[in-house]
Amino acid sequence: MKFHRSASCLAVVAALGVVSCGIARAADPVVSDAKKTDHGFVVYDVQSEFQAGTTQIFVRAPAKLKGGPLLALYVLPVEAHDEKRWGDARAEIAKLDIADRYGVVCVFPTFSHLPWFADHPSDPHIRQESYFLKVVLPFIERMYPVGTDRLSRALLGVSKSGWGAWTLLLRHPDLFERAAAWDAPMTMDVPRYGMAPIAGTRENFERYRVTTLLRARAGQLGGDPRLMLAGWDFYRDQTQGARKLLQELKVQHVYRDGLQR
Repeated sequence: MKFHRSASCLAVVAALGVVSCGIARAADPVVSDAKKTDHGFVVYDVQSEFQAGTTQIFVRAPAKLKGGPLLALYVLPVEAHDEKRWGDARAEIAKLDIADRYGVVCVFPTFSHLPWFADHPSDPHIRQESYFLKVVLPFIERMYPVGTDRLSRALLGVSKSGWGAWTLLLRHPDLFERAAAWDAPMTMDVPRYGMAPIAGTRENFERYRVTTLLRARAGQLGGDPRLMLAGWDFYRDQTQGARKLLQELKVQHVYRDGLQR
C-alpha cells in the first residue's frame, strides 16, 4: 500500500506492500503532512475510498521515542468527524499524560459517518472496519515506532466505540491484544442508536453482534484477560448482561462496576 502525501509533500511515501499482520491491500489513500493541533497532538487529513470526504488521524506520541517498538493505543471515537458532544478524548489523554506516562503512541481516528466500526454491505464510503484496518493501522505502523504484531495494539472505547473495540478484537483476535470498553451496549440484539444505517442489513449486523462474536470466539482468547468491561451509566443492564455471558463462556476478563459517570 502507498500513502500518497498532499501536493505540499516532496515525495510519495514508499510502498508498504502487504503488512506483516496480514491486512489486505487497499487502494492508496491520500494523507497530508502532519500539522500541530491542540492537546499536544498532530493531525493528518486523510482521503480514502472507504470514507466519504476527508477524515483525520490524530496522534500523540511520547516526547522521547526510545527503546524498542512501542504500544499503539487506539482510542476510538463516539461521534462522526471530530464531534465532542460526549467529551473530548484528546483532552483527557493529555490531562492524564498517557503517552509519556506509559510510553505509548495514542491514536484517535475520525470517521465520516457515525462510527460503529462496521463495513456497510453496499455503500463503499461506509467501510469503517476496512478503513481502520487497511488505512489507519498501516499508516501508524509506517510513520511511528510501534510494533506490528498483535501484542503492540490495544483498543479503547466508550458506548458505541466500546462496542467497536470489542468487535474489532473479536473479529480479528490475531490483530489486537486487548480491548477495553466503558458503558457500552454489549448485549444489543437489533441495530439501535444510529447503527442501522451503518450496518445496512440485519444479516450484516449479525456479523458484528457482540454476543454472537463472543460465543464464536470464546475458545480463541487464551488464558490471560484480553477484554475489559467497566463503568456504567446508560447501559448498566447491558454491561451486567455481558458480564454474565463472559462468565458462562468462561472467558477471562477484567470487570469493574464502578461509580456512575
